[in-house]
Amino acid sequence: MRRTISSSRAAVSALALSLTFLAAPSFADEQGNSAAGDEHTIVVTGQAKIGEYGLDLTAGDPSADPGDDFERFASGAWIDRTEIPGDRPSVGSFNNLREDVTEQVNGLITEAPTTAQYGALYKTFMDEKAIEKAGLAPLKRDLAKVDAIQDKVAFARFMGSTYDKFGATLFGTGPYADPDDPTVNSLWMFSTGLGLPEKDYYFSDKFSAQRGAYLDYLERTFRAIGVANPREAASRVFTFETYIAELNWDVEQKRDIAAINNPMSSEELAAYAPGIDWDAFFEGNNVPPQKRIIVTDNTAVKAIAALYGSTDLETLKLWQKAQVAHQASPYLNKKMVDSRFEFTSKLSGVSEQRARWKRAVDLINGQLGELVGEAYVGEYFPRIAKTRMDELVGNLKLAMADRIRGNDWMSEATKTAALEKLEKMEVMVGYPKEFRDYSELPVSETSLYDNMVAATKFNADYAMSDLGEPVDRSKWGMNPQTVNAYNGGLENKMVFPAGILQPPFFDPWADPAVNYGAIGVVIGHEISHGFDDQGRKIDANGAIKDWWTAEDNERFKAESKKFGDQYAKFEVVPGAFINPELTMGENIADLAGVLVAFDAYHKSLNGQEAPVIDGLTGDQRFFLAYAQVWRAKAREDALRNQVTTDPHSPARYRTIAPLRNVDAWYEAFGITPDDDMYIAPEDRARIW
Repeated sequence: MRRTISSSRAAVSALALSLTFLAAPSFADEQGNSAAGDEHTIVVTGQAKIGEYGLDLTAGDPSADPGDDFERFASGAWIDRTEIPGDRPSVGSFNNLREDVTEQVNGLITEAPTTAQYGALYKTFMDEKAIEKAGLAPLKRDLAKVDAIQDKVAFARFMGSTYDKFGATLFGTGPYADPDDPTVNSLWMFSTGLGLPEKDYYFSDKFSAQRGAYLDYLERTFRAIGVANPREAASRVFTFETYIAELNWDVEQKRDIAAINNPMSSEELAAYAPGIDWDAFFEGNNVPPQKRIIVTDNTAVKAIAALYGSTDLETLKLWQKAQVAHQASPYLNKKMVDSRFEFTSKLSGVSEQRARWKRAVDLINGQLGELVGEAYVGEYFPRIAKTRMDELVGNLKLAMADRIRGNDWMSEATKTAALEKLEKMEVMVGYPKEFRDYSELPVSETSLYDNMVAATKFNADYAMSDLGEPVDRSKWGMNPQTVNAYNGGLENKMVFPAGILQPPFFDPWADPAVNYGAIGVVIGHEISHGFDDQGRKIDANGAIKDWWTAEDNERFKAESKKFGDQYAKFEVVPGAFINPELTMGENIADLAGVLVAFDAYHKSLNGQEAPVIDGLTGDQRFFLAYAQVWRAKAREDALRNQVTTDPHSPARYRTIAPLRNVDAWYEAFGITPDDDMYIAPEDRARIW
């Protein structure tokens, strides 16, 4: 799920097949929390803080056999000596680079005057004395608005209005490319309203401790805001959310792009899902009647509307108060912050709260992301990095085209459609062509809460302003300082922010084998999403249209099942296995990324032999770079959360599982049938 300017747009984009290389930090780990061309609106004022980079030769376990456990062979010593910091659910290449970027951004922010927008926001977040003095008074002003609701029509109107303020809704909304006409932004709708990460948290025995922690947190919240009988109130809210969870779609269903394309007009929605006053809801949402609303999980929306109709107003108001307080709590006094952390730590397994200055940086990245991003790329992203990335991307696209042409499960007509889509796929590197204008956002030098109210409204209104407008593919759904990448799905584009374009993923001066094994695999991964089990349902222009034949589908299903069966055997933590249905698209993209990047690396050699460096061939360095990018350690609670909610497999399995299906890896390290990771050639997945 990609991180975007507003939470509603993030959810819409995730449902609309906007696929990230790594899941953005979730509720459970919130403590951690063609190319663009030469046209740009920034001036590079500093020198990039980048040096030459290669493999970490101290990371591997020399006693490990590469064919028995390639993760240990590449990173075993690092795993043994690395401890997970108390404030983080996991540690690894992604997490460590995110921490580095946090420090880089912090330097930019703290050097800014407090009269600057992000300087002022930082100052108010760090001014704990002023926050303590304000107490809960700012929150109580918002809670009074909930108390003032007299009937369920007014409550529906309030729910609609929460798109740009603290509060919750049962029906999230946001504009995104229309799946039938991807040149225009239509309104998308999806069910929401849960306080726990996913529906399984409400029912599975694996999450009984987390349910207890949530119930306790609700009780503490109600006690803090002065609700009578706080335990009873907490139970009522939890029971209501359990009813919602029962009606929600499974995570596997939500990733089916064809299943979520359910257009209807405002009038048709009202007839389809009675139980709520939709006119009042959309009035609060500031949305006029629509000819097309893409109701993603339509049956869930229908059932939850009926649930709303049968739920008493007092329960709804208690639920709303809990959500207002929860969303506001990071910007309130220490008691509220600590109460929230006591709950969220049970989801992620962390024992220490993230340093306040890091939370301030996370906040500013979220609220003023492109404003900070403009300064970030000027300081940390040299022009040569973009030039070298353009070269890498060009080779990767050529290699993908070759893979498509040589594919034996695609028909010729399907290959033609795939090559057209690849040709039209736009690649954006480093930063957007134009940065957002934040000049109209008012920022106080004295009140953090007021700043958050203003920023939330400013960003939500910016996102909603796209409704009914032509799709602007130059807009980004990630900030330039983000350590991640994504395939834009309905926009048929890929984005590689400056944040990820530094070691260990990329260095303009690094050994090409290392660059292709690291960032090259990221690029190949994102390209391949345009041609996988969901990308097949989106054509070259971004419209939802299945361009495979029935025969293509059957052959693909046979190979993907073979691949999925391998993952289903992996027990990540006791009793928790990888869900191959949930992770299928990302697993296939990992395999494709390795294969396409390896081919592109060999293209870059122009027929020459790669040099042997540190006793390692170019092919060996490529695969070791890939494995070292995925080195990681994670807490058990974080892994359980990931296996339940995340379409990406845990890092260890992103290392070992794809490689077992790559012939070149066997050849590079002399893997034989005697090795534990060996799979017979006829049993290897041949998807790409």
